Parts: sequence; structure tokens; C-alpha cells
Amino acid sequence: MTGVIALDHPQLAMPRGREADARAICGDILGLHELTKPANLAMRGGVWFRLGTQQLHLGVEGDFRPAKKAHPAFLVRGLARLRARLEQAGFKPNDDEPLAGYERCYVADPFGNRLELMEPVTRSK
Repeated sequence: MTGVIALDHPQLAMPRGREADARAICGDILGLHELTKPANLAMRGGVWFRLGTQQLHLGVEGDFRPAKKAHPAFLVRGLARLRARLEQAGFKPNDDEPLAGYERCYVADPFGNRLELMEPVTRSK
């Protein structure tokens, strides 16, 4: 069969020289594992992360503008605790319209890109 078989990674843009800020939120707060970029791509700047079989790439864009609507959505455990960690680090999570089966919020990364955090809700009968 020919066609798309999986999503390898989304990429978000970031301003040049802000890799430490990307590491702070994606690595330190969200718990993503940083990957070593291939040498031929490392010279461009940016940073890559892994979570399980998925990756998130942050790439430098010269005329950077944050993604205010388009966003990656992360499945999380312990959303309330994660929200508290984000707030302690100076990131303000925002609620949006309810989505059946999930507790969720949005937060802007240090560059203004939108990130969605979603926790499946398990209801006891």
C-alpha cells in the first residue's frame, strides 16, 4: 500500500538564539528528551525533542512570527500538576471550549507559539 503511514514530527518556528528557552519549557517543564541534531542541520540553530516514538522540532525562522492558532497537542498525565509547574515558571495556561473526554488547556511557549495539553478523563461508573 502506498501513502502516509504515520506522523514523524511537527515543527514549530522559533527566533534565533533562543534554544535555552526552548529547552526550559520543552525539556525541563514538559519532560521531553532532547535529541542531538545531525551536524549538517545543527548549524541552522533550533532544537529537537523526542517523546516516545514522536518528535517535536523547533527550527529557527529569520522572520519569526508565533503560531497563535496552529499547534501541537500533547497528551499528558497530571494536568493539574503540570499547570502548576507552568504557572510557577511564568507561563499562564488558558482554558478553551470543553472537549468531550478530555481536560485541557493551552499555553504559549516562550516565543508565543500555542501548545495544547490534553489529559483523557476517565469516569468511574
